[in-house]
Amino acid sequence: MDKFLAKLHVKWSGFGLDVDLNLPTQGVTALFGPSGCGKTTILRCIAGLEKNLQGRVCLHDVVWQDEHVWVPPHQREIGYVFQEASLFPHLSVMENLEYGLKRSKQQQGIDIHGLIDLLGIAALLKRKPHALSGGERQRVGIARALAVKPRLLLMDEPLAALDSQRKEEILPYLDKLHRELAIPVLYVTHSPDEVARLAHHIVVLDQGSVVASGGLLETLSRIDLPIKLGDDLGAVIEATVGEIDSQWHLSRCDFSGGEIWTRSQGLALHQKIRIRVLARDVSIATERPVATSIQNSLQGSVVSIADDEHAGYALVRILVGTDHFIARVTQRALHELSIQLGQKIWVQVKSVAIAQ
Repeated sequence: MDKFLAKLHVKWSGFGLDVDLNLPTQGVTALFGPSGCGKTTILRCIAGLEKNLQGRVCLHDVVWQDEHVWVPPHQREIGYVFQEASLFPHLSVMENLEYGLKRSKQQQGIDIHGLIDLLGIAALLKRKPHALSGGERQRVGIARALAVKPRLLLMDEPLAALDSQRKEEILPYLDKLHRELAIPVLYVTHSPDEVARLAHHIVVLDQGSVVASGGLLETLSRIDLPIKLGDDLGAVIEATVGEIDSQWHLSRCDFSGGEIWTRSQGLALHQKIRIRVLARDVSIATERPVATSIQNSLQGSVVSIADDEHAGYALVRILVGTDHFIARVTQRALHELSIQLGQKIWVQVKSVAIAQ
């Protein structure tokens, strides 16, 4: 399969970026890490906004930069979405979209009405940017970036300027993008929730270097190189809502290893969701638990064990179906239970601890 190749070697006074990436040309790739680690710089290099760059940048077989080639930003087939929508204030929403259309090299192939429907902005077309909410402005900004029919969409913390209500307003539209458009997305964020919900691939950066890169589910479940989203590490499980218990306000989420009950928050039957399970919320047992308040008990097998950051703790990676869970336990519990590689054990997760 073709890859999007980004080979960057950048040196600045007081800051260095040394990155060699081979990224998939489909789905959402999250660039994740603390402020100042180089996430936005990578986007700017790919977009051609930084010229003091040594290395190679190419999309499929098209070279945008190497030692002999420099393609200016306006000739690179990209769409760029910034933290702020940066719409032209004197133009209506439709006129802003038409500006994007004029930048496209292939206007005849663009379904602008499809973009309008996809992002739910049909009712906004005659408004000026000042009459839009933050979430509405950002949806228009995304539509304008897509109107150029890019081969790659760059998104630089597109939700960072929004409050929690506006984020929840726009997240479903971002979900739809990767399902309905065959455009790879590079998504810069420091939000664990956005990574867990949107990303298929993750690149973890620290001080200008790549710490880890790979498929999201596999990378987050590693314990040889634990990756924390936020204040703790954990696994992300893809599931489908199989039942809604309206009496107790719970939803049953079916996945490869069985079922997980979680609190119901407007979930719909048969809806595909992602569940984030933190290591601190997972306990293990050698026999099936009975008479317990914990709603989720799943059988799996131990695939790896590693020391945690604290000398008194250990990390246990458990395969349940085709998915992995991580449990943080004390070294004493590990010893007293005689947990061994390959052993069949039970995983327990509180429903109230599961994040969606």
